[in-house]
Order: sequence, then C-alpha cells, then structure tokens
Amino acid sequence: MGHRALVAYRRPDRLYDLRYSHWGGETLSLADEITATTPLADGAVEGPLLAASITLERILRDHLEPCVHEAFFLVAPADDYGVEAYRVCWLEWGDGRGGDRGAIVPTRPADEGVVTVWFRATKTALGDVIEMGALPRRAARAYLEARVCEERDGIPYTYGESTGGESTDTPTPDRWFAAANRDEPTDESVEFEE
Repeated sequence: MGHRALVAYRRPDRLYDLRYSHWGGETLSLADEITATTPLADGAVEGPLLAASITLERILRDHLEPCVHEAFFLVAPADDYGVEAYRVCWLEWGDGRGGDRGAIVPTRPADEGVVTVWFRATKTALGDVIEMGALPRRAARAYLEARVCEERDGIPYTYGESTGGESTDTPTPDRWFAAANRDEPTDESVEFEE
C-alpha cells in the first residue's frame, strides 16, 4: 500500500519538476534526507518524473490527490536543497460522495505527530456530528477547512478542479440514515389530518 508522497523540485524558471515517493509520507524524515549529495534521498524518491516544468497550482490541481497522498515536499536546489514539508489533509469523508477538497499544512518533521493527531481528532469529531444530523456535510467541511487554515496555516485546494475554477464535484444531499434504518417515523410514513 505505501505512504505516498509527492516531491516537487523547484527549477530556475520558478516551475517545478515532480517526482513520487512510495514511502515518503510515512514520516516527514524525507525532508532531512534530501540533500545536495542525495537529491533523491538515496532512492526514497523515484527518479522518473511525473511531470516537468509545472506550476505549483497544477501540482495541487492535477497531481496531489488528497485522499491518496499523505505528504508533499517542496525542494529548492538553488537554496542548498532546502526542503519545506507539508502534511496533506483530506477535507472530505470517505463515503463515496466524491469531492476532492484538500489542504497542505506546513509541518516540521519534529512536529508531524501533533498535526496528524489534531487533524484526525477534529475530522473524526465533525464526522460524528454529521452522522448525528446536527450539521450538514458542506458546513462541516467549511468549518474543518477554516480550522486548518486558521490554526495550522493550511493552504486549501481542490484536486481535479477544472481550469476555469469550477469544481467537477457534484454535491449530494446529506442523509443521516436511510429511511428503512431509522427508529423514528419519517415524513413519508406519517399521515397528517387536514
């Protein structure tokens, strides 16, 4: 399965060359392993390019899938291979409704556990609130995104978004439980007197 990460190497023309790491998302130690003498972290980053001469916006939109990748690294070879590490946060719930809203959160390798635990706890609590019917999914996602941005300096993005800025996601209405699984009556089963 792996712990997938993408690694973007900044070029002199301010575009990026993009590479893949199958285990680079497990911990953020890859940030310390990429150096001028080991630019591919001794094989932890694959040599073949996923994309060449690409903008950061296109990396987020076309390559960094938030429900697949766990980490993202920006490498500056011109700056002695300085590396910025990011945790990738999926701002959706895995219930088959689609939606690929994500955020990258700047994270120091020493603090990665804090960000991961904070995000999972916040998202899990919101998921429970959605399931109880207390908050619509769209409102919960907006709240989660706001928390990630305000508390963790996250950068939100939409994977798979069209170039015109319109989302390819078609939202579906929230349902607490299917009508057949509810203990209380639904509107369809209640007869009203006129």
